[in-house]
Amino acid sequence: MNITATAARWEHGWELSLNGEVVTQVSTLDKAAQQVRDYLDTIDPDVDHSEWAVDIAPELGDLAQRISNARRSIIEAGRMQEEAARASRSVARELREAGISVTDSAAILGVSRGRVSQLVNS
Repeated sequence: MNITATAARWEHGWELSLNGEVVTQVSTLDKAAQQVRDYLDTIDPDVDHSEWAVDIAPELGDLAQRISNARRSIIEAGRMQEEAARASRSVARELREAGISVTDSAAILGVSRGRVSQLVNS
């Protein structure tokens, strides 16, 4: 089950709302998802909420879109880094299979000799 809680800043941390109604508070957002689960357990003890995915949506005005863009950029950068690592491993292996020395492979790839060995052996 997925649920989204809205988080609004207040003097002592964050107020957490479900469906527009403030239901609980938390001092820091890192504890917000568990706080929502605890609240749900209190109002509906017959349901196990421990595995529910709780998304916390902080109310941050104009900053919210910039945060969303930054998070997407971080995810995309991670994907690109994985793709670059796969390509580097493949090319390093192909260079070595073609008889190119470790030293020359390092110069071609712009990495250290040790890195070429790591790429070939990973």
